[in-house]
Amino acid sequence: MASQWHSLVSQKLFLARTLLDDSGTPADAPHSALRQEAALQGATELLLRARRLLLVMVARLYQHRSGEPDNLEALADLVGTEASELGLLQELARQGSSWWNHLEQLEAVQSRPPATKKTVSADNIIAVSAAAGPDRSSAGLRATLDAMKKFADDLEERHSEW
Repeated sequence: MASQWHSLVSQKLFLARTLLDDSGTPADAPHSALRQEAALQGATELLLRARRLLLVMVARLYQHRSGEPDNLEALADLVGTEASELGLLQELARQGSSWWNHLEQLEAVQSRPPATKKTVSADNIIAVSAAAGPDRSSAGLRATLDAMKKFADDLEERHSEW
């Protein structure tokens, strides 16, 4: 049963990779920026969906057929706090540079309207750094995708040995 969930997670990750690979394809100039943004946002949404499905996969590995956790707290309620996978995911959530944390940041940015930008004139120019946000580049998303794929594959391999 969990193997079906692993396949679904892998499918979402494959589709995200396909979008990211296509985002670098040259296209006509007026639409290339739009296509690239659509590919980045689409890949981000697929990664977020895959993360949620990964939580369901963990629940199924522990024989919980009902309930689909959508966060770590809900997963802990289902499988208990002693589950090793829960511990691994909680550790990833605490690490600022982990794929889990990167997805948290991307979800926060993608779930809000963009900040309004002030107009620039000679009177109001002040040198400040731009607000730092999560890495939304194709390379950054690919790195998160690869780390997530490795985690899901390792999880499936560990449990399929039984």
